[in-house]
Amino acid sequence: MTSRLPKIFAVTGLSLAMGLSLASEADARRGGSFGSRGARTHQAPPPTQTAPTQAAPVQRSMTERQPGAQTTAPARPNAANPMNAPKPGLLGNPLVRGLMLGGVIGLLLGHGFGAGMAGMLGGLLQIAAIALVAMLAFRFFASRRKPAAAHAQPTNNNAAFRSPFDVQQPAQPAAPQNYAPADLGQDFTVTNTDRETFEQLLREIQEAFGREDYAAIRERTTPEIMGYLAEELGQNATAGRRNEVRDVKMLEGDVAEAWREGPVDYATAALRYTSIDVMVDRQTGAVVEGDADRPTETTELWTFVRHPNEGWKLSAIQDA
Repeated sequence: MTSRLPKIFAVTGLSLAMGLSLASEADARRGGSFGSRGARTHQAPPPTQTAPTQAAPVQRSMTERQPGAQTTAPARPNAANPMNAPKPGLLGNPLVRGLMLGGVIGLLLGHGFGAGMAGMLGGLLQIAAIALVAMLAFRFFASRRKPAAAHAQPTNNNAAFRSPFDVQQPAQPAAPQNYAPADLGQDFTVTNTDRETFEQLLREIQEAFGREDYAAIRERTTPEIMGYLAEELGQNATAGRRNEVRDVKMLEGDVAEAWREGPVDYATAALRYTSIDVMVDRQTGAVVEGDADRPTETTELWTFVRHPNEGWKLSAIQDA
């Protein structure tokens, strides 16, 4: 019985490790890239302090590509130099996967990892597997705690009334060298009032979506964005679910770019916020996806448009 314990631990450890690696991918939030950014729709916005990773251009849009517009996103920080690219994890290495799976199959068949040097290698792999499980478990639970820490309220009463935009970099950050607007509109600087409006729209649109308040969404978005959001709400309803979004709190934000096309103003802002975002059963109200007690953290790029004699409206959303 005692001799079987290492085999059981190795099989269980490898299964858990692979399960955790898959769970990290399955935990990805619902997202997307849709809407219109005027003449810059098919051009990626520049990175910011809030969203330092270069985002991709809008994927779903009714705006046709403009002549001379940039058709591909500028190179990501690691794309130019493969040596700086993130290295795949241990489970991402095909050789290691093959060794682990081979060892598991051998254990299940009762043959062990082999004899002599092969047996020694098998023992080392068992130890490595258990260590890997521990490492992944620590990372997994640590990452689950991060959103809750970000959700903590400031202890300074005065700080609670400050806009997250107040402590960020200037409205018009320096663009990277490989960023070229290509004469797609005249840049301008947004005001503090504009920033406050962006933060307000973030909260109001998210919560209106969670309430399935079509009128409130229509009032604050362009017809194109309204169409995309209504489509998603309809798909949820057909599946017998409802996406409940509440307690939206902005943590950080800055303006990536702001420009004017004739009489129309555009501004793209990077917004980092927390919210309770869960999928519930429409009949019972039971949570079927997400955690109703744990806020999740999201960073997105929202583009707002303003026509003459009108207020700002949401015109595009991009994953950061």
